[in-house]
Amino acid sequence: MSDFETIKQAVFPVAGLGTRFLPATKDIPKEMLPLIDRPLIHHGVDEAVASGCTEIVFITGTGKESIRKYFKHSIELEKHLLNQNKKDLVSLISKIPDLAAFHYALQEEPLGLGHAVLCAEKFCSKSHFALLLPDDVMISTPTVLTQLDTVRKKYGGSILCLEKVANNETSRYGIVDAEEVEPGIYKINGLVEKPDPKLAPSNLAIMGRYILSRSIFSHLKRIKPGRGGEFQLTDAIASMLKSEPVYGCIFKGKRLDCGVREGWIKATIVKALQDKKLRKIVLETLKEERII
Repeated sequence: MSDFETIKQAVFPVAGLGTRFLPATKDIPKEMLPLIDRPLIHHGVDEAVASGCTEIVFITGTGKESIRKYFKHSIELEKHLLNQNKKDLVSLISKIPDLAAFHYALQEEPLGLGHAVLCAEKFCSKSHFALLLPDDVMISTPTVLTQLDTVRKKYGGSILCLEKVANNETSRYGIVDAEEVEPGIYKINGLVEKPDPKLAPSNLAIMGRYILSRSIFSHLKRIKPGRGGEFQLTDAIASMLKSEPVYGCIFKGKRLDCGVREGWIKATIVKALQDKKLRKIVLETLKEERII
C-alpha cells in the first residue's frame, strides 16, 4: 500500500467515565453532553468526515449504549415526525447514520489511552489512521486532520497535533522534545507524559488529534503499564520513534477544551457567538444580568 493513501479510518476513544461532570454523567456519557445543537461526539465525527474519513471506530465502555443508538436510524422518531409533517427534522436526524460507516470495540477495563487505541486494531486496516480525542473540539479551516495530513504527505511518518502551552502547564499534557524543520513543523525526538515544568523538554504539548502509522499497534503490545497500571500512548509513540519518523504540527485554529466543566461552558459560549440568532441571545442576557 502507498504511504500516502487517503486517511479513511478515524478512531474515537469514548470509554471514559466522565467523572469531572458528575452527577450529569451518572447516566449520560460525557460524549453525549450537548454542545449547542448536537452532542460533543458529533462535533468530532463532523471533523473526521470533513477530512475525508469514511469509517468511524468508537472504543466504548459499559454504559455507552446511547452513543451507538445516536448514530443509528431512529425509525419510530422519524415516523412520528413525518406524521407531524416535520420533514425538515426528519431530514436532519436521518442524515446522522449516513455520515460514515460506524464500528464499535469494547474496552472492558479502563487501562489508559494506549490500551483503548489497541482495541481498534482489527478495524484499522490501512497504512495510517486518524485518532481524535472528543474532549478537544477544533474550529479550523481546513480541518486540523487535513492540516496534519498535509504534513504527512510531505514528510511521511506519523503526525502529532501540537500547541504551545504556558511553561507552568506542561504537567497537564504529553510534551515533545523536538526540532523545528520549518515554521510550525517539528521532527519529534522524544516524548514525556505530563512532566514537571522544571523537567519538561519544551512547551510543545500534544493535543487531541493524531495521524498514526498502523505499526503503532505492535509498539502498544510491547510497552509496559505506567502510573496507575495504564498503558500510555506516548510510550508507544516513543518506542515507534526508534524505527520510523514522527513529526508534529502546530495547528492553525481554535481548540475548545470540553474535558472540564469550565472549558465546556466556554465552548458553549464560543459556539453560540458564532450563530447569529444565539449570539443575540447571549449578548442580551449579559446585558440583562448587567455583565456588559
